[in-house]
Amino acid sequence: MRFLGTLFAPRSSKNNNNKEMEEKELNTPNTETTNENLQQEEVQTENTENAETAAEEAHEPTIEEQLEAAQAEIAALNDKVLRQMAEFDNYRKRTLKEKAELILNGGEKTITALLPIMDDLDRALENMDKTDDVATLKEGVELIIQKLVTTLGAQGLKRMETQGQTFDTDFHEAVALVPGDESKKNQIIDCVQPGYLLNEKVIRHAKVVVGQ
Repeated sequence: MRFLGTLFAPRSSKNNNNKEMEEKELNTPNTETTNENLQQEEVQTENTENAETAAEEAHEPTIEEQLEAAQAEIAALNDKVLRQMAEFDNYRKRTLKEKAELILNGGEKTITALLPIMDDLDRALENMDKTDDVATLKEGVELIIQKLVTTLGAQGLKRMETQGQTFDTDFHEAVALVPGDESKKNQIIDCVQPGYLLNEKVIRHAKVVVGQ
């Protein structure tokens, strides 16, 4: 029995060695196969890049297409400019029309306010033929004048005060010079025609007599 155990022991060891060698061969990578795989991957990558480049070149617009696009853009800009010019021209015409209407009808408010005074003057004329009472007629005229002053004052009209004022060429017009003492020099002595301001703007200078 001991002999048999000794006889078969080496064969078992040999079998184990063969098995280990086979496992090593299986586990050892195949260099040629790896190189082939790398080459195939490089070829595929190059082909992909070439395809992408070709696709980009295929989508790049030609000179004719670029020219057509530029012409279309120019046409759109021209249309936009023409529209804006037309709108501005319409705005200018509308503004001129409104300005002309304002000039023609700017005094409408004032004229409307003066109409009642015109009625009062008509009634005053009728009463002059019916009465000889001068005092009554004078009182009526004074009332009409006061009404006129009040109405025009509401429109911004103001009569200049000249009595005792110093002569000022911005507001006064000297129609005569009167010699006098030093205290009357350059002072308004008399007012021949009153001046008026409209909203603080001189619309008529007062005609005055000035001391010298």
